[in-house]
Amino acid sequence: MGALSEFRLLRPASAADAVRLRGEHPASRFIAGGTDLLPNMRRGLVGADVVIELAGIGELSQLGIDARRGEDVLRIGAGVTLATLADDVTVRRRLPALAQAALAVAGPTHRTVATLGGNLCLDTRCQYYNQSEDWRRGNDYCLKRSGDTCRVAPKSSRCYAAFSGDVAPALLALGADVEILGPQGLRRLPLAEFYRDDGLSWLALGADELLFAVTVPLADGWASGYEKLRVRGAIDFPLTGVAVALRRDGDAIGALRVACTGVSSRPELIAGLDELAGRPLDDAAFATIERAIKRGTQPMETTQMSVPYRRRATPVLAKRLVRRLWDGGG
Repeated sequence: MGALSEFRLLRPASAADAVRLRGEHPASRFIAGGTDLLPNMRRGLVGADVVIELAGIGELSQLGIDARRGEDVLRIGAGVTLATLADDVTVRRRLPALAQAALAVAGPTHRTVATLGGNLCLDTRCQYYNQSEDWRRGNDYCLKRSGDTCRVAPKSSRCYAAFSGDVAPALLALGADVEILGPQGLRRLPLAEFYRDDGLSWLALGADELLFAVTVPLADGWASGYEKLRVRGAIDFPLTGVAVALRRDGDAIGALRVACTGVSSRPELIAGLDELAGRPLDDAAFATIERAIKRGTQPMETTQMSVPYRRRATPVLAKRLVRRLWDGGG
């Protein structure tokens, strides 16, 4: 890993000020915890003459229940750390998938500085991209950095680098929305619309916009959880990760949401599960879940683990988690 290039650090007093500075310095980058940005800068994957620090902006670190919209919603500032999320009583009791996902990120010291916004905006990753400059040069680079060919899919015109954030699938399964701050003010959209299926341009975020906050419904009757597969028990990004939110109505499925990470260029909210509402959780339901996950994900050769393994493991992980939540182990 190389040395950091020189840059100028700006410390805005407010989120609006940060957005203004971003507009004045188009080649700048936001930094909060820096656990993704700084390693990428050291590797020469990204550069910035100006870095805009968000860590001191209090409005980005707010966490609390907002009942103004007629229902209880947990509003989480983008600057809230993952350690805070994992330890928050409301999150652990009412949104366990989110607490488990936050706790699954990296290691304890990373989570004390890594933020919700940073994990949601995590750069896409690939074994051909996340390498040293010498290694990339020796392979004639790739489409995501300095080249014209995706090494994962050489005949494709797009980049297949994978999104590997842990928190996004949990929030997708929990029905979260995001608040985005730009020069024209605040706009809201479902978290699913925040992502694009392209490793080069994976965020629906303007160059002069800032992820400001996330809102999550605190609906009763839901059980949720998150699990991931990785080589080591800590630090590693997911080879595949699955979040499930389940509402049980007696012996029937009331509602089921499944979201995955590490297996596409965006976190995927799996379609095709609405048909399970009102049905028992039996072998036919599990077969439907498996088919839907295989249709809704596209694992590629982006990690050291084989594509067939990840394609088989993802539905297995999901079905185990659904069963655990159904039996009350969530």
